[in-house]
Amino acid sequence: MDTLLVTHEEATIRAFIQKNRQERILALLASPKRRKAITNELAHFKWLDDRFAIPIPASTAHTVKEIATLLRKKGAGKTVWAISEDRDIDGKELELETALRHIWGRGIGTILSCIPGKLGYFEDEDYSRLLERK
Repeated sequence: MDTLLVTHEEATIRAFIQKNRQERILALLASPKRRKAITNELAHFKWLDDRFAIPIPASTAHTVKEIATLLRKKGAGKTVWAISEDRDIDGKELELETALRHIWGRGIGTILSCIPGKLGYFEDEDYSRLLERK
């Protein structure tokens, strides 16, 4: 299995998902046949750990560029790893702004891992969240 995939996905799930759901989600993500069972749930995902899933301040992030700037200020690099209900980007490394443009405001359930287990972005049909552990 791709090392980048394992690093980003495992660290992201362990850092930002409720503890009682982590093992099941990791098992589903690791299985090519079962992965879609969990990525399809991202559109209405209810298992983020609220201690580390912070609402994005409306005053600071209204556009893709502003969200990218916010993530970069917190340490994001040029690329992110996507876990997404959209097969076009799921399980891929993408440029930060490309990934954000693809999902922003479209209700596509997606977790973008910027720094494994430390920084990410989540968006679904209901809301967006900054994922951050210090």
